Amino acid sequence: MSELLFPAAPTPTVAVEGLTARFPVRRIFCVGRNFADHAKEMGAEVDREAPFFFMKDALSIVPSGGSIPYPPGTSNFHHEMEFVVAIGAPAWQVPVERAMDVVFGYAAGLDMTRRDLQFEARAKQRPWDFGKNFEKAAVIGPIVPAAAFGEIGARRITLAVDGVTKQDGRLSDLVWSVAELISHLSRYYPLEPGDLIYTGTPAGVGPVTPGAVLTGAIDGLPPLTLTVAAPEAA
Repeated sequence: MSELLFPAAPTPTVAVEGLTARFPVRRIFCVGRNFADHAKEMGAEVDREAPFFFMKDALSIVPSGGSIPYPPGTSNFHHEMEFVVAIGAPAWQVPVERAMDVVFGYAAGLDMTRRDLQFEARAKQRPWDFGKNFEKAAVIGPIVPAAAFGEIGARRITLAVDGVTKQDGRLSDLVWSVAELISHLSRYYPLEPGDLIYTGTPAGVGPVTPGAVLTGAIDGLPPLTLTVAAPEAA
């Protein structure tokens, strides 16, 4: 085996309810505009032909319960509360009716967004990377195994900032179901254990400032908490 020039970055992991073993994160796929009311508030329409995705680096994962610094390059830092799907088996061109067989479990998550940078990129028809993919931009709570969670159904998803509810929706309002998202993604990527899918956010996204405390909840999952700290010094 060849010697490394420097130590490799550790693999990010997520806690699993009821287990000491942790879930190693491989890739993070995020779904855009998967709640019609959120697409409307962003001045866009849902693409009814197919879901669309963007990605975050696995190293952007940060566990619930901690704090993240207000990120550089933005003055409009937004919360987006999301239902996260953890993949636990290979999936390649899997049909919708078999897609749920590859799910390991579910978690509450936050897709943190530098909204001004996202809008600037969107206006110029450029990728969203600067707005979406940055350090500590993918917050996640403990994963609950699928067998313990049960059917997804119409579970409530909420996000409060400093105790004031900002987002309040139902998972039954997802434009593209979890099975449809997995099936569609698997046409283009061989999904593997360790992949995460952030499935989209309901309406009510908005800015947060240093000192803000975020509390997210999805019925049947551990609550998610996050504190926004001051920007890191240079």
